[in-house]
Amino acid sequence: MNEPRTASQVLGRTLRGRYRVLEPISSGAMGAVYRAIDVESDIEVALKQCTNPHHDQRFEAEARLLGSLQHPRVVRIVDHFAAPSGQYLVMDLVRGIDLGVLLKQRGQPGLPVEQSIEYVRQTCEALQYVHDQQIVHRDVKPQNLILSESGVVLVDFGIARLLDEVEAQGTVGIGTPRFMAPEVFAGGNVSARTDVFSVAATLWTLIAGRPPVYADPTKLSSIAPDVPPELERTIAAGLEMIPERRVASVAAFAKALGAPLRTETGVSLAVSIDDPDASRGLMEAVVHTAAGVFGAAAASICLVDETTGELVYQSAWGAGAREIVGVRLPPGAGIAGQVVSGGVAEAVPDCRTDPRFAARIAAGTGYVPYTMLVVPLQRAGRSIGALSILDRRDGRAYRNEDLEPAGLFADLAVKALDVTPNSFTSLGMTSLG
Repeated sequence: MNEPRTASQVLGRTLRGRYRVLEPISSGAMGAVYRAIDVESDIEVALKQCTNPHHDQRFEAEARLLGSLQHPRVVRIVDHFAAPSGQYLVMDLVRGIDLGVLLKQRGQPGLPVEQSIEYVRQTCEALQYVHDQQIVHRDVKPQNLILSESGVVLVDFGIARLLDEVEAQGTVGIGTPRFMAPEVFAGGNVSARTDVFSVAATLWTLIAGRPPVYADPTKLSSIAPDVPPELERTIAAGLEMIPERRVASVAAFAKALGAPLRTETGVSLAVSIDDPDASRGLMEAVVHTAAGVFGAAAASICLVDETTGELVYQSAWGAGAREIVGVRLPPGAGIAGQVVSGGVAEAVPDCRTDPRFAARIAAGTGYVPYTMLVVPLQRAGRSIGALSILDRRDGRAYRNEDLEPAGLFADLAVKALDVTPNSFTSLGMTSLG
């Protein structure tokens, strides 16, 4: 029996035997958020439900990725789970008031300029960390910025919203009009500059008391006379309609506002073995870049231990990274083992039905992917390891047409790493074989 997906039916129920749903917080075409209580800890949480079954796979992949984020200005994901009705995400229930409500309560019509800039600076701290992890928020607006006791907290990532999905009314099913960058409407590429537009629109809104109108020549200073010319120019640069002309990053936007970001405090999603001989920084850069290039929820590098023949996972990025690093895979085991022994890359559209997939080992890490690319790392015609790219974040499967660019990336990675397999003879790794 499927669990309900409507607020009227889910209220009062206890999901997963742990989260009792108390009341709705918000809802949209692809998701709903509820206030719930964790009956094990007696702590209130926010529970996000994927209401569209078509997006369950993507919702799970992104939930795993977002669950790895650790930054004081980013809402903490504490759990995610699947029910017969689909996927759920459990987040801290941030105590405070969202900036949209604050604006309605205190705006005259907007908030003081310096106060608005400080709120946006804190928002940029959160977003720069998120962007450094290859994630775009996609729905930055005052309502998704909670003013807590410790400052602004970024909430409600736009998960399970397909970037190229156009709804029947002709609008893209992601983001919020007036805060959404034009390239999203046009079905173009989404990048960190997409969030820059939304941040600039948010700052305009906080100062003016209303959001900007696309391509409207109205000057902000005509609405809020205390806005100096340099601030007006900075906001306009953030609201550029063409992404290539827009401010390149939220860090640059904050600096142009005269409010540079403070020292980074978040935890990177890239991790490596703790070994002084390993090219740790380079490996982390490779898996980080691979995930970005191929739109993946996770990426990892494993190398052959010349003594045992096992594959040792040296570095990983994203979902399940901390669990997979250090794992040893028996020679020839799983898809990675076969790719290394055969020297031929594999695109696996559905890992969970592929008989070669090492399901027991994946389950031991807590992360079982849906789809993956596995490419051999080769030197002088010999496989020395593999690069694995897991779960495309747009929900599509990896296929054979992805193998050529992945192979080229792997070749560049080997040249960059200058790997010598003999350094893996005494790492003392965990064995799941």
